[in-house]
Amino acid sequence: MATTVRCDDCSYEEAFDSLRRARTAVSEHERSTGHAVAWEIESLAGGVERAGADAGVCGRPECANPDSPLLDRDAARGVDPDD
Repeated sequence: MATTVRCDDCSYEEAFDSLRRARTAVSEHERSTGHAVAWEIESLAGGVERAGADAGVCGRPECANPDSPLLDRDAARGVDPDD
């Protein structure tokens, strides 16, 4: 995954290969400068992209791929798998 952090209020710009490190950098820069930082995720791992596509863009059940092995159908129906 590639994430770019860019500040519109100054020249700060940095790329990260970890979302966690990008979020930490955004927080630190905003806290230390008071600037609002923009960030962009340029790519995701294939499994994350597939999960997003199977869930549907909006995440509503009617938008999801009902044949996806990634969906937890029991949870969607309110069924406890331990019962």
